[in-house]
Amino acid sequence: MTMTNASINWPVRFCMWLVPLLAKLFFVMRNLIFIGLPKKQPPVKNVTVMDSASTLASKIRNRQLTSESTVRAFIARIEEVQPILNCVTEKRFEKALEEALECDRQLRSPNAPTADFLAAKKPLFGVPFSVKECIAVEEMKQTAGLVCRRNVRADEDAECVRLMRQAGGIPIATTNLSELAMWMESYNCVYGITKNPHNTWHTSGGSSGGEGSLLAAGGSPCGLGSDIGGSIRIPSFFNGIFGHKPSMGVVSREGHYPEVSTPEQDEMCVVGPLSRHAEDLTLLLRVIAGKNADRLKLHSSIDPSKLKIYFMEEEENCPVVTPVEPEIKAAMQRAVRHLERAYGVKATRVNISAFKDALPIWFAWMAVPPGKDMSVELTDGKYSLGIGRELVKLLFGLSEHTFVALVTAGFEKFTATRLANDGESKKKCYKLQGAMLRQVFEKMLGQNGVFIYPTHPTAAPMHFEPLVRPFNWIYTGIINVLGLPSTACPLGFNKNGLPIGIQIVSGLYQDRLSLAIAEELERAFTGCIPAPTVKK
Repeated sequence: MTMTNASINWPVRFCMWLVPLLAKLFFVMRNLIFIGLPKKQPPVKNVTVMDSASTLASKIRNRQLTSESTVRAFIARIEEVQPILNCVTEKRFEKALEEALECDRQLRSPNAPTADFLAAKKPLFGVPFSVKECIAVEEMKQTAGLVCRRNVRADEDAECVRLMRQAGGIPIATTNLSELAMWMESYNCVYGITKNPHNTWHTSGGSSGGEGSLLAAGGSPCGLGSDIGGSIRIPSFFNGIFGHKPSMGVVSREGHYPEVSTPEQDEMCVVGPLSRHAEDLTLLLRVIAGKNADRLKLHSSIDPSKLKIYFMEEEENCPVVTPVEPEIKAAMQRAVRHLERAYGVKATRVNISAFKDALPIWFAWMAVPPGKDMSVELTDGKYSLGIGRELVKLLFGLSEHTFVALVTAGFEKFTATRLANDGESKKKCYKLQGAMLRQVFEKMLGQNGVFIYPTHPTAAPMHFEPLVRPFNWIYTGIINVLGLPSTACPLGFNKNGLPIGIQIVSGLYQDRLSLAIAEELERAFTGCIPAPTVKK
């Protein structure tokens, strides 16, 4: 008797349903026993921290607000939320205040720059911002969550940080991440685990989870993260903020650790902005893109008559990925209907059949040469870590690495061995499939199209729960293979009070389209609703 695809997939799909359910029950019991009830955020006392970076910059250059008072407001907020969320890795408060006072002194001087000059040349004048810890900030630690790098400090700013400072921004803190920035939970043996401000039982995501948590809690108006498989968009989604993965090659990655190992990774890995307000993303991207900003035409408006909208609710033929939750599908449908009304267009539902192979395509594009694999990266490039030995040490609490980092390194070694033996042709096939998928999207989106797709199939899972759903990041990961810009946009909350949303993908170097759509949806759906309430 010949078995159908449905009969073959049924046991797999049943296990994919049962295992996460049992895991969820386990993690609930674990949280109750070891953590207790979720901790609530203290209410916001100073409404300054609720403003966008754009609004703060405008108020400062027009003398409606001082930079000092602004920085002090965010320092106070960080001090309130850090004990609960553990999102900050290192504070830069004293130097930030010194730089804020210098900004105020310049505005009081007889030859003070005009508001128009500052808006044009220093659009972030006096505004604080935060930075993911693996992006270099001069004199600040840059460990990437590795214990062997716990004393490493950056000699100079990363290029994106330098450009933010050049635009008048003031670094206020660095934020937590996953070990080597390679997992969707911000947890490592240097700084510990970061919590979601909407519910501390749940993850803030990764690898830019410290940014997502801090911004959602009102501890920073905007920040910088990096993304090779969803590390900006997933934390943005889990925490209910906005985040943008720029087009490949637009923003310099100079000063980011770890470095990429192949041309394919170079196209996949990007640095980008996060913020509680969509309007900030365009401003921040214009700043950190530097000399490449002109090619993005960020000031150009959308022509509604030429806009094309495509959407896809989920990938149904990938059995190792969790089905998209109904509430996320419903939120996407509401967003699509609104865009149809707002722009007078008809959205098109599509089915990208190649997405069923999204996982092997991503892994093929991530493949590294011998000596550059994660077992070497975990030692800061000094030697190849013995994964089996470290897993045994982990059982006795003696390892300096997280379980997921060791498993990832082991999986990478296993697949590398398979490729060396009999899978090189498969790798080439999947890389070719990825290149062909780029052509499909280039033809579909052109210069006027956007593709609306889930960021993640579920709202933020509980801590460590991603270990039983290890491939759900592929909804964002496949977009990295395409090299296309993508904006994470919050669309409210699910029945459990956790943020949900979508990602908006546009054509190469058409970042302005996904950013403009995000701003339209922010106006329609109120955008980021902060985790803490404002004290009356």
